Amino acid sequence: MSWLDQLFSAQSHKRRMIAAEQALPGRATPVRVADENIVLHHPMRGVTDPDGNGIGDFGADLAAVVLAGGCFWGVEEIFWQVPGVHTTAVGYAGGYTPNPSYEEVCTARTGHTESVLVVFDPAVLDLEGILKIFWETHDPTQEMAQGNDIGTQYRSAIFTLSPADADLARRTAGKFGQVLADAGLGPIATEITPLAEAGDGHFYHAEDYHQQYLAKNPHGYRCHAATGLHYPAA
Repeated sequence: MSWLDQLFSAQSHKRRMIAAEQALPGRATPVRVADENIVLHHPMRGVTDPDGNGIGDFGADLAAVVLAGGCFWGVEEIFWQVPGVHTTAVGYAGGYTPNPSYEEVCTARTGHTESVLVVFDPAVLDLEGILKIFWETHDPTQEMAQGNDIGTQYRSAIFTLSPADADLARRTAGKFGQVLADAGLGPIATEITPLAEAGDGHFYHAEDYHQQYLAKNPHGYRCHAATGLHYPAA
């Protein structure tokens, strides 16, 4: 067996989603994070959490979506620069382990993918506009990976806060999927589902040192395995 075969074999288990009953037990206590996003200066948690999904209520004028497109450091950096984005936070979603640590997520035994909560003002930029950026800034054809990052924690996903938003996300996937097909690429491997139906239905904030990591560490790691293709104009 070549060293490449050995490497792939060692990583192959990380490409397989774990069953809920096999996931790590986690813990009852959420991690502590700063009160606000240090770039956008708005809270990273809503004031209340009526849906029990770990996100909370940011107010009637704002909307939210949870996006996963590889290493969450780089994905968050992209979206905190977008006009109309109110706040961002990195975390874990789509899995089964409550309040996981980063080290646990890296074992591929939680089911979670590295995710970014994007809270935005739809009067400035609507959900389709947010998803246009999402599709263009990562490679949604890669399954359980982004670039050199391998495993279920790097899978592409859109977790919405309503079924209607999930339907819209699927329509955008159809539009971008046609662009990919025309370029000889695809299909899209992105998981698209309401957050309430993804794993245990929860977004767990990551440890504070991960929040706005690339603002704290400007020369830190970025992974953007984008296709170079553009979402179709309206």
